[in-house]
Amino acid sequence: MPEDHACAALDAAHRHALAFHHTRATRPPAATAGFAALLDAFGGPAPEAGMPASEVIEQLAAAAGPGLMGTAGPRFFGWVVGGSHPAGVAADWLTSVWGQNAGCYEGAPAAAVAEQVAGQWLLDLLRLPPECSVGITTGATMSNFVCLAAARGALLRRVGWDVEADGLFGAPRITVFIGGDAHASVFAALRYLGFGERSLVRIATDDAGRMRIDALRTALAHCHGPHLVIAQAGHIMTGAFDPIGEIAALMHERHERGGWLHVDGAFGLWARACPAREALAHGIERADSWATDAHKWLQAPYECGCAFVRDADAHRRAMTIGAGYLPPAEDEGVRDPVHYAPELSRRARGFVLWTLLRTFGRRGIAQMIERHCALAQRLARRLAEEPGIAVLNEVELNQVVVRFGADESESLGDVLTDATIECIQKAGICFAVGAQWRERRVMRVSVIAWPTTEDDIDRAAESMIESWRAVGRVRFDAESVAAHA
Repeated sequence: MPEDHACAALDAAHRHALAFHHTRATRPPAATAGFAALLDAFGGPAPEAGMPASEVIEQLAAAAGPGLMGTAGPRFFGWVVGGSHPAGVAADWLTSVWGQNAGCYEGAPAAAVAEQVAGQWLLDLLRLPPECSVGITTGATMSNFVCLAAARGALLRRVGWDVEADGLFGAPRITVFIGGDAHASVFAALRYLGFGERSLVRIATDDAGRMRIDALRTALAHCHGPHLVIAQAGHIMTGAFDPIGEIAALMHERHERGGWLHVDGAFGLWARACPAREALAHGIERADSWATDAHKWLQAPYECGCAFVRDADAHRRAMTIGAGYLPPAEDEGVRDPVHYAPELSRRARGFVLWTLLRTFGRRGIAQMIERHCALAQRLARRLAEEPGIAVLNEVELNQVVVRFGADESESLGDVLTDATIECIQKAGICFAVGAQWRERRVMRVSVIAWPTTEDDIDRAAESMIESWRAVGRVRFDAESVAAHA
């Protein structure tokens, strides 16, 4: 590619990125084009001849624009996704242009050291044991996978089985105890590792989705072999935390029987970085491994997850990739990323982590988390004041569960809730989605994007309430017509 063509492509991408950034607060929170229109924009026969890269970037921006969700905007509450903070995006641009393959120190020294330092900072900020090893992954699914692979190997090693050498066939059974409301990504990670879903012991939960410690104690009493307990920090619906401190104490009572406690903290683990919310995660430091996402509350661009394992040797045994052409790091203290996550070829995610941690600092992260939690409470209070709207959870973190038609029958409430959500999405002020919770249709709101302000919350609340009232008016009119028919 001629140099002027390369520069033109980079300039075009920069221009479109700035335009997107400047309009993130005013863009529609949902895509405006459907599948057929997007397929038409992106489709056509496979290109026979190339064209200047800058023109392709223009085509890409034009084709993608109508299909972009407002996940980076201030009023997107549909899922627990961060808002791609500009500092992280800038580091991500440099990461792409630098083109480092961050698998090992020798192949990418700066990337390896940035990841190593960022990992140590994360342990400090999240107040996890300093001896933990850290793996940087694509997200919480793979972070759970990494931690659970380490757990599997360590538990089997304790009973004389080397899973890394001998595989799983014929291995002693590990009993897995998991809350009935655990996240789907944990079940997926277990399945990847050979734990069939039907073989898991599901522990009963309370109304907020928290694992019941009495139910776990009863279940553990019947287990006499290697066992793995998976707790949750931050329920995807309610934001609730399992009683992790109590679970850890129970596990330590049974230490001689050989257990492992893992915590799925995809977004809730970040409560440890916020003094006002840290009590929610009391005792979490007593676990054996932890998984979280940086592309949630740390606002990193996708893909960026973190796996923390207390037993660094178990972590390395589970993940190490060796080959004759991959010389080990020779300098004392150097950490090769390839030993702590599944991919050999990998993006240098440590640059983004390092940049965001330096940009926010300890105080900035704590303030952002507390602000989001306060905003979620603000929204919940406003909605709960409106007749017919009920907030179904105690808003301890950043999640709000809403039911419309709260005074109606279960079936009618389901219909009214879905109709109101559809009306909210059509209004285009904010974006929230429906979900099934305790056999009822609800709207789930996740407040977690860095640009969200009180004004955004107030605008969203007004749109939600007006949508509910509009649905009520339609229903009233329909009932009136039926009554006079």
